[in-house]
Amino acid sequence: MNPDTSNIIGSKGSQGDFIKQQFFKYGKYWYWFVITVILFLILGVLYLRYQPKVYASTAKIKILNKGKGLELPTAAFVFSRSNINLANEIEVLKSYRIMEKVVRELDLTMEYYDVGSIRTTEISGFPFELLKTIDNDSIGWGSYTIDVKDYGLDIYSGDSETPIVIPEYNTYKVKHKLPFEIKVNNNLNIKSYVGKSYLLRLIPIKEATKKLKGQINISVIGNNSDLLQINYSGESVHKLEMVINTLIQIFNRDGINDRQEVSRRTINFIDERFNYLARELDSIEGEIKDFKQENNLISLEANAALEVGQMNESEQLVYDVENQIMLSELLIETLNETDSISDLLPSNIGLESGDVNSLVSQYNDLIFERNEFGVSAMENNPTVKLLNSKIADVKENINASLKAYKNQLEASRRSFESRNKKFTSQVSTLPGKEKVFRAIQRQQSIKESLYLFLLQKREEAAINLAITEPSVKVVEYALSNSIPISPSSKNVYLTAIITGLALPFGIIYLVFLLNTKVKSKRDVELVIPDVPIISELPMVKDHHLVFVDPNDTSTQAEAFRILGSNVNYLISSSNQKIDVDKGKVIYCTSTIKGEGKTYVALNLSLALSSLNKKILLIGADLRNPQIHNYVQKGISKNTAGLSNYLHDPKFDWKKSLLKGFEKHNNHDILISGNIPPNPAQLLTNGRFEDLLNEAREIYDYVIVDTAPTILVTDTTMISQFADATIYLIRANYTEKNLLEFSKGLHDSGRLKNMGYVLNGVTAGKSYGYNYGYSYGYGSNT
Repeated sequence: MNPDTSNIIGSKGSQGDFIKQQFFKYGKYWYWFVITVILFLILGVLYLRYQPKVYASTAKIKILNKGKGLELPTAAFVFSRSNINLANEIEVLKSYRIMEKVVRELDLTMEYYDVGSIRTTEISGFPFELLKTIDNDSIGWGSYTIDVKDYGLDIYSGDSETPIVIPEYNTYKVKHKLPFEIKVNNNLNIKSYVGKSYLLRLIPIKEATKKLKGQINISVIGNNSDLLQINYSGESVHKLEMVINTLIQIFNRDGINDRQEVSRRTINFIDERFNYLARELDSIEGEIKDFKQENNLISLEANAALEVGQMNESEQLVYDVENQIMLSELLIETLNETDSISDLLPSNIGLESGDVNSLVSQYNDLIFERNEFGVSAMENNPTVKLLNSKIADVKENINASLKAYKNQLEASRRSFESRNKKFTSQVSTLPGKEKVFRAIQRQQSIKESLYLFLLQKREEAAINLAITEPSVKVVEYALSNSIPISPSSKNVYLTAIITGLALPFGIIYLVFLLNTKVKSKRDVELVIPDVPIISELPMVKDHHLVFVDPNDTSTQAEAFRILGSNVNYLISSSNQKIDVDKGKVIYCTSTIKGEGKTYVALNLSLALSSLNKKILLIGADLRNPQIHNYVQKGISKNTAGLSNYLHDPKFDWKKSLLKGFEKHNNHDILISGNIPPNPAQLLTNGRFEDLLNEAREIYDYVIVDTAPTILVTDTTMISQFADATIYLIRANYTEKNLLEFSKGLHDSGRLKNMGYVLNGVTAGKSYGYNYGYSYGYGSNT
């Protein structure tokens, strides 16, 4: 086949053509798309109307670095990023312990619902007062429906159909076994709630905590952030915000309590040590008191100074006494050695005895007086003698006084020495006492230092307890969007539209996928890209003849005119030598019967006849002839025709020609004739070729309606006589696997100059037939 032919007649469509084909392919069923989209939009509206609205509440907090009270931050703390482990903080926030505190504080073991005729919506509380009368730990599963009547309340427990009637909207006036009490406030207009129903659900504390734990979602905002985002969704906006804010408060209090607990434990420990240290100090002070009392101590230094002073004083007294003794002995010795009465005694030599000093002074005075007399008087002078006698007496008295004074000094010395020994002994015990006393003082000092240190630490702990910083900084308290996150009207409508489009598309696609029939020329091009599709014929409800009137301007008529033009081009563009002065032979065949080859052959011949061409239509399907059904009524399929000519050499085929259409004077028909027992032999005996050669001389076109190729070999045995072969494929009738058979006929050259015609194409499957064909022709009259 000439490449130009492929480009002009049978070239494969571009990507744009394929998209356009697919658009028209599915666009044929546009009404299904419209119906399903409208249906799903209605379902979406109903879904949005009756589906509970779910709102989202979000809060943001910053986890603060847990400092150490008054202590200064270290360099690592100042110059490094926060060392907070946010994953740990998230786990603490979502811990069962924290969640249970939230449940208990907000009493989430009770859930409140507003019961509507179709939708039941969770609310944050009832319009009347409700007081739970059982402990949280005693709560089990339970539900109570409360109907507001004009006379009071009807309360149904679980699935019970017998109500507990509460007159005057006050359970306190009725004996009942309900786990709660209800009372309507005086300022509430209860009449406006008559006819409403409410549902109360009781949930065990454990299950309520687990439910809350599963609903709270906590995430980190950013990669290098200390911020956490808390998300919680539900039907009641007030409850959402209340739960999140309470969770933040409890988490903050928990962190504060953890740090305050350290301070409290520190204070308690220090207080316990204070009691111990106080007892210890009291014991030490008592020991000091006893030690001082036992040792007559005022203070160690003062007593030491006193005893050393006494010892020194005692030693000085002993020294002074010994000095007096020595002076006494010296004076006695001087007195005894003095023989002369005229010798004076030393006076004022340091003796502290007044008697002795007085006697010595008296003695010396007598000596002076005697000596004065001795110069002028003699020894025998009575005055001298008297004076000598007095001197001797005084001397004796001095001697006696000295001896007495000496004895007195000896006694004093012994007394002072004894006293000195006592003082010396006391002083010698001072180091031992000091050692013991210093040991006691050391214990006292240690206890006092520890007491003061603990007192300081207690004050620090008390200050830290009083000024404990919060655990979190609330960046944003719980905020709820006024637009529910579920159901999202935009998503619901978008889903409805997509589903409304996808559902029919999927069903149609599945139908196409499961349909093994040829639907469009695209199916043919994918299998046989080398054979041109020279025409697509629109589908008609019944195979009526199109060109009864040569001037027909219908869509089918234009399609056959196009087919005629394309067949001419297919013949002229082929590589075979064509005698322009002779007629052209065109075969019409198909794979199986029912694909419309007879219908196409007849209408093609009439289309060419309407162009004032001489046309001969030959019915060469000797096994199942059909042309006689389209021509004059009353003609039998056994009327003489082609089979008679092929069998009888004397038969004149020209005399068997029929004029089937009044307005087509140039159109002749040679029907199949009697059905022979051996059509293949007849077609190959050479007379069929002679017939075609004769017809070429008379007619412009010879249209041959041949037998289906897959059933019999009649067509392939005479295919060499054709100038062009029109191979019929019927949309939604021909199986795709049969295309391989026709492809094999083309590739092997068993059919000459073949071109496909796709018959029975609907307007939605092959674009172009629903517009443009009537342009310029006006109405068909």
